[in-house]
Amino acid sequence: MTQPALFPPGDDRRLIGDHLHLRRDQLQHWQADVASHQQAARRGGSGCQGELFAAAPASPLPCGIDPFLLLPQPLNFWRWPVPPNEGAAHYFVVDAAGHLPHALLLYVGETGQAAQRWKGSHDCKAYLASYLQALQTVELAAAVSVRFWCDAPLQRTARRAQEAQLIHHWQPPFNRETQERWRTPFTALAD
Repeated sequence: MTQPALFPPGDDRRLIGDHLHLRRDQLQHWQADVASHQQAARRGGSGCQGELFAAAPASPLPCGIDPFLLLPQPLNFWRWPVPPNEGAAHYFVVDAAGHLPHALLLYVGETGQAAQRWKGSHDCKAYLASYLQALQTVELAAAVSVRFWCDAPLQRTARRAQEAQLIHHWQPPFNRETQERWRTPFTALAD
C-alpha cells in the first residue's frame, strides 16, 4: 500500500498568511480516501496484515463497536443540565455531511468521565476547528457529532488498549498515531 499524496506534484497550493488553504477538490479527495478506507474496515478489511493462524473474530470490528451506528450528539453535549453519558467510555468524532460518500470517523478517544471529556482543552477540538475552517473556506458543509460507547472498561490500562485497537482499525485522521498516514493538514492550523 502506498502513501496517498494530499498535494500531488505541481498542484496549486495556496499559502495565505501562515495558513495553507486547500482547494475544494483536494478536501473532497482527502475525505473520499478516508471514507473509502473506513468503509473497507467496517466490512472487515482493515487493510492491515492479518495473522495466518488467528481464530476468526466474532465480529470484524474491534470490541464489536461500529461508531457509525452510535447515537450522534452535539459537540457541546457537556453543557446539558443532565449529562447523556456517564463514566468510562470510548468516544468517536464523526462528520456525516451530505456531500460525503460515507460518514468520516475523524477521531477516537477514551475517557473515564464521559460527562466531562470535552469540557476543557483538547487537541481534537483544535484539529476540528481547523477542519471546519478549511471546509467553510471552500463552501463545503459539515455535520460533526460525537458518539459514545459507554461499555468501555473502567480500568484505564484496559480502556487505552481498546482505544489503540480502535485507532489501528479505523485509522481516524485526527489521532496522532495516524496523522502521518493521511497527511492531515488540519493539525498545522491548530497552533
